[in-house]
Amino acid sequence: MFWFTYILQSKTTGKYYIGSTNNKEKRVNEHNIGKNKSTRNKGPWETVYYEEFSSRMEARRRELKIKSYKGGNAFKNLITS
Repeated sequence: MFWFTYILQSKTTGKYYIGSTNNKEKRVNEHNIGKNKSTRNKGPWETVYYEEFSSRMEARRRELKIKSYKGGNAFKNLITS
C-alpha cells in the first residue's frame, strides 16, 4: 500500500489544502462532497501536486514540512513544477 501527500486547489477560491492519504481519488471526492470541515463549501477541489511514499509516517512528515512553508517560494516551486 502506498501513501500520498497531496495539495489541492479550490477552483472557486484559489486556496490550497495540504493533506495525506492512502487513497487519493477517494480523499479528493470526500473533499468535494463536503466530508472535510475545513474544505466544505469551498470547492470544487482539484489535485495540483502529490508525492508517493511507502509509509503513512513518511507521508505525514512530508505533509507537515509542506505546511511549514505554505505560501513561500518553496511552496510555489512545488505547485508550479
